[in-house]
Amino acid sequence: MTQQFYVSPEQLMKDRADFARKGIGRGRSVVVMSCRDGIALVAENPSPSLHKLGEIYDRIAFAAVGKYNEFESLRQAGVRYADVRGYSYAREDVTARGLASVYAQSLGAVFTAESKPFEVELVVAEVGHSQDADHLYRLTFDGSIADEPGFVVMGGAADSVVDALRNSWSADLSLPEAVRAAAQSLRREGAGTAVPADAEHHVPPALDPSLIEVAFLERDPDTLRGSRRAFRRIGGPELENLLQHGQDT
Repeated sequence: MTQQFYVSPEQLMKDRADFARKGIGRGRSVVVMSCRDGIALVAENPSPSLHKLGEIYDRIAFAAVGKYNEFESLRQAGVRYADVRGYSYAREDVTARGLASVYAQSLGAVFTAESKPFEVELVVAEVGHSQDADHLYRLTFDGSIADEPGFVVMGGAADSVVDALRNSWSADLSLPEAVRAAAQSLRREGAGTAVPADAEHHVPPALDPSLIEVAFLERDPDTLRGSRRAFRRIGGPELENLLQHGQDT
């Protein structure tokens, strides 16, 4: 009879956490930031169809890094949860906090009970009618949840992107300005170069528009587009013009 090797719970959890972190670190970064006109979501993503950013409900968006099949299954589950809750009660009862709690329970259950944890990190973002009411909930592979202020960076060389954004992020940025700041920070990461001492005078070129995925959660979509749905994708000529404008100014 074969005797199984004993592994302490502490070592088992550490091994699972290290495994998940390595998988997430191999992905490309995603930036989600609150600003004056809403919430900007920017991801380094060369695929035109395998999205890292998506709409969940009227004023709620989803951003993820890691294994596509795992975070896509979570996104679809979130859409179903939001639709059922909005239909059963009221649309106002669908909140990012409620959705983030459901995700945290699912991720925590997989991390502790399954043989392999999800190699994903998520942000559930909800745009408020004022900037103080914006919420960015960050969820990690083990089900941990945090309400982050300002901006969130996930995946890849996140530390270098955070360092770059600290010099350029402001709560007063417009949505286009926030996208340009995020794209320049991601470009710095993609180049793999250190930030020079005169960083405030060194503005690297933005990423090629074909290599990034961009979306907005607009603060007042009723006025701008006559729609209650705040989520809008930015791509094609509109994205090229937005990034080009930033390089010309």
